[in-house]
Amino acid sequence: MRTGNPTLSQKTFQQVDQVAPGQRTMTISGTINKTAILFFILLLGAAISWYQPSAPFIWGGAIGGFIVAMVTIFKKEWSPITAPIYAGLEGLFLGGISLQYASMYEGIVFNAVLLTLGTFAAMLMAYRSGLIEVTQKFRMGVVAATGGIALVYVASFILSFFGINFGLLHGTGMMSIGFSLLVVGVAALNLVLDFDMIEQGVQANAPEYFEWYTSFGLMITLVWLYIELLRLLSKLQRR
Repeated sequence: MRTGNPTLSQKTFQQVDQVAPGQRTMTISGTINKTAILFFILLLGAAISWYQPSAPFIWGGAIGGFIVAMVTIFKKEWSPITAPIYAGLEGLFLGGISLQYASMYEGIVFNAVLLTLGTFAAMLMAYRSGLIEVTQKFRMGVVAATGGIALVYVASFILSFFGINFGLLHGTGMMSIGFSLLVVGVAALNLVLDFDMIEQGVQANAPEYFEWYTSFGLMITLVWLYIELLRLLSKLQRR
């Protein structure tokens, strides 16, 4: 069993040490609290970058966030420290990027935030109600789609060095918009996998620090979803 989010997989919980007697374990309520804390830190970082726009904030947030994310993935026990740092750095990046979009498209940031929160709530309700059942085939399909999207972005990045513009990503045609809708849909389905893996962590009695780690993984998916919604809305407004 896998999730499209590289931070959360069944192997994640299989590889951790057994919890010592008396040691606190991961809980749903604890994970919700940690997610709220990370979300607040991200918003704080975004506010700083929004009201004090600076290229170092954007690049520092993007590069620093990536580095901290890699450290967190390989050193999960550090997540109580690294996850808040990641949220702050990612907030700086998102604040700067959001300001750039806002300067070009009126109301786009508000709409993207609203859609992100709405998608999160809808996916959570669908998961909790059993409307979306996380089966092995479901996991494999979402993972395969996520991997395919990643390959498209990597190919586009490489081709950009040769002056080749990948219209599927940056164009405003129906195929480009359709691709963005597909990416948003896959990102939303990754939220369902994240919810499922959080529950698996609780059932596996993972150590308490996994509340921070799984919250960190959920934040990665939410950031991805928000960025893709910004991209989609910008395409629609340019038509």
